[in-house]
Amino acid sequence: MFNHIMIGSNDIEKSKDFYTAVLGVLGCPPPMRNEDAEGNVRYFFIHDGSVFALTQPIDGNSATCANGSTIGFRCGSGEKVAELHDVAVANGGTSIEGTPGVRNSSLGPMHLSYFRDLDGHKICGIHQGA
Repeated sequence: MFNHIMIGSNDIEKSKDFYTAVLGVLGCPPPMRNEDAEGNVRYFFIHDGSVFALTQPIDGNSATCANGSTIGFRCGSGEKVAELHDVAVANGGTSIEGTPGVRNSSLGPMHLSYFRDLDGHKICGIHQGA
């Protein structure tokens, strides 16, 4: 259904370093850099048919995060969910919504972790199953 997810950043290079470390946990290679004619920089992380992108806002205003939105990254195990969280926090992210672990829901048990990135975007690591 989705082609890509793109979020804004107020410090594109710090965000690139943050997500290079965090998404490296999932096996994602370093991003491709793109710069348009006006000098706006974007980074594209491409992995398993998905694209996650960072951009400097092209309207010249500050990047802000969307209240109520979450970006979830599929992890291959509960251990990867915790590692994604821990690498994010070690690289300047902020842990939110409790410690990583199993939560039961109507969809069954899920390993979950939540953190905010350097610009305040809410990120989730998820692995479904026990």
